[in-house]
Amino acid sequence: MDRAQLAEFLRSRRARVRPSEVGLPAGSRRRAPGLRREEVAQLAGISVDYYARLEQARSPRPSRQVLAALARALRLSDDERRHLFHLAGEVPDPPGPSPNVSAGIMHLLDRLHDVPAFVIDVKYDLLAWNPMAAALLGDLSRLPPSERNLVWQLFCGVGYPELYAPEDAAAFADQCVADLRAAAARYPTDPGIRALIARLLANSPEFVRRWEQHQVSVRRGATKRLRHPVVGELELAYEILEIPDRGQRLVIYTALPGSPSLEALRLLEVVGTETFGERA
Repeated sequence: MDRAQLAEFLRSRRARVRPSEVGLPAGSRRRAPGLRREEVAQLAGISVDYYARLEQARSPRPSRQVLAALARALRLSDDERRHLFHLAGEVPDPPGPSPNVSAGIMHLLDRLHDVPAFVIDVKYDLLAWNPMAAALLGDLSRLPPSERNLVWQLFCGVGYPELYAPEDAAAFADQCVADLRAAAARYPTDPGIRALIARLLANSPEFVRRWEQHQVSVRRGATKRLRHPVVGELELAYEILEIPDRGQRLVIYTALPGSPSLEALRLLEVVGTETFGERA
């Protein structure tokens, strides 16, 4: 724990926050534009004396709960939050998967016009996709946002499991559940992951059976066999590119040069989503 640097960092962040930003009156007797010590302590739910000792570099190491509360009270960015934890000698908790896809990744999806590609977060929410992914998986825009989750569609949705032979669907289901358990351990307080698991446990006996096996693994690239209703069987390699600062993954499907699956992908690019109708 670097007490001196921690104290200086807290003072600098406190001076930056305007009272109006946290719902406090500005008042007319402030000597400085930032928050007072007692206001930070109130917002963080700690005693004024304890917070004062933190800023005076004479406190014991703050707990992770206190650090998280201070980060919220001082409106710290993700990078600042990690810095606060490091100064206190703690490894920061991950902030949770983001639902926002960066402009750079969106641009990359636009450039990948001849292969299916999409972005999911660690709980398998579909966040963005290109037209080829819609042609392969079905018109994802027809689904309400709450249904755009690959694990939910696999166990409780309609249409998506039809892409797999029964044995392949079972293997994919095992992988997804093991991966979701790993995500739940990595982001133990994320409300979205908790809500998804609760929904699946309440609606899918098959999910319950797999969840109770406590298998844990993180999915990585491999080969997948799919049965498309228009272009037939495809054997596709998929690569999973991690976007760790957002808790997201870019998934790209490709076919071997000269293979029947490559020809099927080319046909898929032509037919698009028109033949799916209301399937998705």
